[in-house]
Amino acid sequence: MISDFIIEYLDEFKKDLKKLKKRFPTIDEDLETMIKNQLVLTHKIKFDNRGVFLIDGIGIEKRKFYKVKKFPCKSLKGKGARTGLRVIYTYIESENKIEFIEIYYKQDKVMEDRLRIKKHYK
Repeated sequence: MISDFIIEYLDEFKKDLKKLKKRFPTIDEDLETMIKNQLVLTHKIKFDNRGVFLIDGIGIEKRKFYKVKKFPCKSLKGKGARTGLRVIYTYIESENKIEFIEIYYKQDKVMEDRLRIKKHYK
């Protein structure tokens, strides 16, 4: 448990992460830092620093899905926090659980895989 969240990862997320580790060797550490900072701010302290956004239009009523746009990565030196990596997840407040769905590099892909979300949560 990081920062009192129960953390789970979809298998597809693990595969995404494994691929990205080759290009961004600090990504595990960066992900942990993002959880401790960005997700705690958003879900525990209820502070909006414009780094996490609700994803609209998924069509699944019982869950909320979020995209982290401020993901500082040490491997992307000289670039801002909004430059590269995106993380898609759902937060189940009643269980204090975060389920990571997808992680991707913005230059490789424009937006989240909505079919993946629907496949797992419909």
